[in-house]
Amino acid sequence: MELKQMVGIEAAKYVKDGMVVGLGTGSTAKFMVDEIGRRIKEEGLSIVGVTTSKNTEKQALALGIPLKSIDEVEVVDLTIDGADEISRDFQGIKGGGAALLFEKIVATYSKECIWIVDESKMVEKLGAFALPVEVMPYGSQQLYRLFEKKGFAPSFRKNENGDTLTTDGGHYIIDLHLEVIEDPRALGTYLDQLVGVVEHGLFLDMVNKVIVGHEEGPETLNSPHNPSLPH
Repeated sequence: MELKQMVGIEAAKYVKDGMVVGLGTGSTAKFMVDEIGRRIKEEGLSIVGVTTSKNTEKQALALGIPLKSIDEVEVVDLTIDGADEISRDFQGIKGGGAALLFEKIVATYSKECIWIVDESKMVEKLGAFALPVEVMPYGSQQLYRLFEKKGFAPSFRKNENGDTLTTDGGHYIIDLHLEVIEDPRALGTYLDQLVGVVEHGLFLDMVNKVIVGHEEGPETLNSPHNPSLPH
């Protein structure tokens, strides 16, 4: 069993009858969604899913997972999602799958968040993975030039055809190639204040548990910032 599948199956164990569950996006989250679909079919699990992308919505519907939008629920009990980097102090970069805006909206309205990753995603400090910044198309070149002047080594995200990628929300993504982020909170605050920036991929103080896949098995880590809710 590959590591991504291992942590996806492990995380799905936290899903209980009656929950509203945020369903993440990406190659690791896909295994978790598959396992929830299996549990619904084979074990009679009863949940409502809230998806973080059109891709996950399509997958969940094919598996027979009942869905509602984030605006049709009061709160999400548990969101399970992947991450592109997680630092030693449980901060994260997400958005490699271009779903960061929807992922952050769902995570914000969740009682608890679990991230599922293989061991390669655990780092000392964030930044080796390019930081995605979701921006309005109008004014995006201005932001690009600003990021260039700041030394952020920006690049517009492209799709498989080589065209500028458009997110599910209709925006562009500028990836910042920073190598190391010494102060994620300061950078997050700076990006939050820029007109035309819709969202960024710094997920700070948002996770309760991280399930890490190792060859010898899954390891569950609890964040000191956000103690897990009792199960």
